[in-house]
Amino acid sequence: MTGLQTVPVALGERSYDVAIGTGLIAQAGKHCAPFFKRPRTVIVTDETVAGLHLSALQAGLSAGGIESEAVIVPAGEGSKSWPVLERVTEALLAAQVERDDLVIACGGGVIGDLAGFAAAILRRGVGFIQIPTSLLAQVDSSVGGKTGINSPLGKNLIGAFHQPRHVLIDIDVLDTLSGREFLAGYGEVVKYGLLGDADFFEWLETAGPRLRDGDKALRIEAVRRSVAAKAGIVSRDETERGERALLNLGHTFGHALEAATGYSDRLLHGEGVSIGTGLAFDLGARLGLCAQETPSRVAEHFALMGLKRTLADIPGDLPDADALIALMAQDKKVVGGVPAFIVPRAIGDTFVSRDVPPEAVRDVIDAALAGR
Repeated sequence: MTGLQTVPVALGERSYDVAIGTGLIAQAGKHCAPFFKRPRTVIVTDETVAGLHLSALQAGLSAGGIESEAVIVPAGEGSKSWPVLERVTEALLAAQVERDDLVIACGGGVIGDLAGFAAAILRRGVGFIQIPTSLLAQVDSSVGGKTGINSPLGKNLIGAFHQPRHVLIDIDVLDTLSGREFLAGYGEVVKYGLLGDADFFEWLETAGPRLRDGDKALRIEAVRRSVAAKAGIVSRDETERGERALLNLGHTFGHALEAATGYSDRLLHGEGVSIGTGLAFDLGARLGLCAQETPSRVAEHFALMGLKRTLADIPGDLPDADALIALMAQDKKVVGGVPAFIVPRAIGDTFVSRDVPPEAVRDVIDAALAGR
C-alpha cells in the first residue's frame, strides 16, 4: 500500500480530510489550492524544518498557483511560549493575513500547536492547514484540533480547540528524521494499539522493525491506522470530555517527566509517552486490573524497537516521588485537584479513572526511581 490514502475526520461543518502518501509536499499546491479563497499564505515553521523542507514546500505551493512567505521560529519545545506566540501572531498580522486566509503549519508538534493557536486567536480565528513533518505530529498532534503553548506550571495548559481545514502527511519527510526522533513518534503509534486495538499492536510487533528501518508501505499503513483511530475518537468526543481522554495513555506520567526535565532535549515528548505508557501498565498490574505478564509484553516490544521505557533511560537527575506527583497535579486533565489516569485492563483495553489510590501511584514511581 503506497498510494494516496485519505482518512476523514467527521465533525459536521468542521470536518476535514487527512491525506497520507509520498511526494505530497511537492504537490502541496494541488492538494491545498481548493481550500484557499485567495492564492496566498504564510507558512509557520522552525529553523530545522525550514532548512530541510521550506523551499520544496514553497515550490510545491507555487506550482499550484499559491504565493507564500514564511515565519521561522527556533526549533524545540521552548517555542511553545508566550513570547514566541506573540512574535508569530504579530508577524501574521504584519503579513496582512485576513480572516478568510489560511495559515500553513509545517513542522512537528511544536509548530502545529503554536501555529494552530496563533490561527485560533488571530482576528478571532483564521483557518490553517497542517503539514506535519515528524512521525509524532503525523499520527497525533496534527489531527484533532488541539492547539496551544506551555506554561512553566505544565504542558499545554494554555490553548484552544481549533480544527485544521486539511492535513497533508508526506511519508517521505520521515527519511529526514534522526533515529531518536522517529522512535519518539513511534511511541505515539504504538499507543493506539495499546489503548484500543490489540490487533494493531500485534501487527506492530511484527511490522515495527521494518517500518522503523524505512519500509514506506508499512509506514503509510501505520500512519493510516493511527490517524483513523484518532479520527474516530475525535469525531465522537471533540473536546475531550470522555473517550478522547484515552488518547492520553501514558501522558499523565509522561507530562510530569517532561516538566521535571525542563521540556528539554533530555526527554522528547514521545519518549515521555513511551516511559509513561510503561508506568501505566505497571500501575494496571499493581492494581490487579491487568495480568502481571502484560507489562512485560509491552516492555519487550519497546525494547525490540529501541524505545525509552524506564526512568533509567532519562539522563541526569530526577526529582523525588513527591515532586513528580505534584507535577501530575498540574496536568490539564485534573478535576478537583485529582489527576486522571488511563489504566489498562489488557492490551487494547483501557479506561479513564479518577479513583486510582494515591499510594498505588507512589508505589509505581518509587519502584521506577529505585530502578534508576
